Amino acid sequence: MKNLIKTFGSMINIRQILIGATVLLVGTLVYLVDRPPDQTYFVYISPFNISLFKTPPSLFGLIGNSLPSLIHVFSFILITAGFLSCQKKCCIFELGQKFKPWSSTIVPDWFSGKVFLENSKNYFLCGTFDYFDLAAITMGTVIAFFVLLFTNKGERRVMP
Repeated sequence: MKNLIKTFGSMINIRQILIGATVLLVGTLVYLVDRPPDQTYFVYISPFNISLFKTPPSLFGLIGNSLPSLIHVFSFILITAGFLSCQKKCCIFELGQKFKPWSSTIVPDWFSGKVFLENSKNYFLCGTFDYFDLAAITMGTVIAFFVLLFTNKGERRVMP
């Protein structure tokens, strides 16, 4: 068992996964505090009232409009890199909102009724394309790149 843990541990980067997951959890505050519950899928489908919208004052202000784009790309790059040693991702989903009619046609019909997947078509049809989101995605990618460089220092990964 120790050998299995040691082998698995040499294939992943725990620091990258923890940083990505922590930032992703912090990012949920944007949705819980600053977004209406009917516009946030995981809040809307929750059997409990987890929304804090209009309870405290807005935590993120205007930056909260694009902060999730930065956080998502940053966190998922780090989490993916931590598990798979991958360091590059792109912003296809944001561009999908720019070309709504076409993008929604590529979402398979079998996504309907599947938790999390069922909202894919609405993401393109009801989402709003925003150049600030593209800038946030780019910033998240660049920041993730430097965090990956820093968290990979001194490590050599050898796949068994």
